[in-house]
Amino acid sequence: MKDWIMFFVDIMNNVHDILIILLNDVLGLQMTDKDMHFWIMGIIGIATFAFVYIVSKWLSKLPYGIHLIAFLYTFTFMLVLVFAIEIQQALTSRGNMEFADAIIGLWGFFALFLVYVAISALFICVRLLVRKIKKKYS
Repeated sequence: MKDWIMFFVDIMNNVHDILIILLNDVLGLQMTDKDMHFWIMGIIGIATFAFVYIVSKWLSKLPYGIHLIAFLYTFTFMLVLVFAIEIQQALTSRGNMEFADAIIGLWGFFALFLVYVAISALFICVRLLVRKIKKKYS
């Protein structure tokens, strides 16, 4: 996992350097590192917000759309959490930083979420059956 992180760090460093050259040298904007972080992260953040807003609005109109939104939000949180834990283990040398640990942690979330879905489906089926029986005998 450390190799993967270093790979992505190298990519981000290259993108950072290219942006400095492009914005400062080619366009002559003379932006500081802080200026670049302000604008680039602001643009990435607002573009992400727009995408998430559009998808959430669409999902909310679907049956069980709020469940889908909650699942996506929770899954995003879990992604950040499992990788933060693995990075923390590497930085503090308390445990081994392994990609497999992060994946297994996410599988744990998926497994328990499927249990939740199964229990919810069971309750929905029982409720529909009770309604059907009541309607038949009313």
